[in-house]
Amino acid sequence: MFRLSRPLRLFLHCAALVCCCAGGLVATAAWPQAKQQAASYHLRVVGGLADLSQYTRREEPFWTRELPRLSGGRYIAEIVPFDRAGVPGTEMLRLLQLGVVPFGTALMSSFTAQYPEYTAPDLAGLNPDIATLRSTLAAFRPYLEKTLREQHGVEPLAIYVYPAQVVFCGKPLRGLSDLSGRRVRVSSSTQADFMSALGAEPVLTGFAQIVPSFTAGNTDCAITGTMSGNTLGLHTLMTHVHALPVTWGLAVFGANRTAWAALPADLRELLRRELPKLESSIWAESERETADGMACNRGAAECVGGRKGRLVVVPVSVQDERRRSEILASTVLPRWLQRCGARCAQVWNTTIGPVRGIMAPKVP
Repeated sequence: MFRLSRPLRLFLHCAALVCCCAGGLVATAAWPQAKQQAASYHLRVVGGLADLSQYTRREEPFWTRELPRLSGGRYIAEIVPFDRAGVPGTEMLRLLQLGVVPFGTALMSSFTAQYPEYTAPDLAGLNPDIATLRSTLAAFRPYLEKTLREQHGVEPLAIYVYPAQVVFCGKPLRGLSDLSGRRVRVSSSTQADFMSALGAEPVLTGFAQIVPSFTAGNTDCAITGTMSGNTLGLHTLMTHVHALPVTWGLAVFGANRTAWAALPADLRELLRRELPKLESSIWAESERETADGMACNRGAAECVGGRKGRLVVVPVSVQDERRRSEILASTVLPRWLQRCGARCAQVWNTTIGPVRGIMAPKVP
């Protein structure tokens, strides 16, 4: 069992009352009294990762400013990033299903233990660029949305993406093969599978521990986002960064279906219309930040959002691309199927497999 943190309990307090009180008002000190009187519904949303641009520039402004503007002040919202609300990432889907969190964001990588099938669109080495990721997700999305509705009672409303996750190293790196024998920070089992196949030793480490782990000599390299690595200061600690996106990072924004059904019809219509726009802007932000992160890490003049470093950017060579493809087929996909089971082979072969030209073998 887990206990919700006090901030999250306070944040979600009265959420059930909000859903039941038609025309009711939950006042918030951040809003002037006149606007409080005009509002007729107050949403509470658990968003994505704090401090990242996808949250600070897109999610938070949408809920706190755009929603009231678009609704003429009738609907207002509060949002808190899940990693500051004390929400266990692995429990977010369950909390949405129970209605404890009426509207929330779940990292798809957090589904690995309980629902590994949902991690299929972002397997390590599957999407070497964002265009490929888009087509992979498009193939998988109908299955994902149908299953979330029917098996979990969750209404999927958007799928967000984070910038590319790449390899930073503290000593010279000429290509993926040079990672053999190095201890590499990873954040998921699929990243671990990819690194193991290269002969590296994967070290599962939290984001906040990347720098302490490296400075203590416990890791030689680290997989993290191009810009988030810059934010951590890896542009000063490391010497090289490889350009290949190992993974990206997908997140589902959804609603408990009972809470969704309880919303006023015009609010549901507004969110159905506007959330795809928010999703599109987040994808554009992630693509831009992927490129900007690399520019900042190497100290290019076009660096905008980060701090300039002097890292050597290792381009993806023909050998690297061949190795990526081989590892995906020979290691990453088979190990995912071992964790996932026969049903996942069927799901893969009817969604992503035909699009990527890699069919899964039957699992006994």
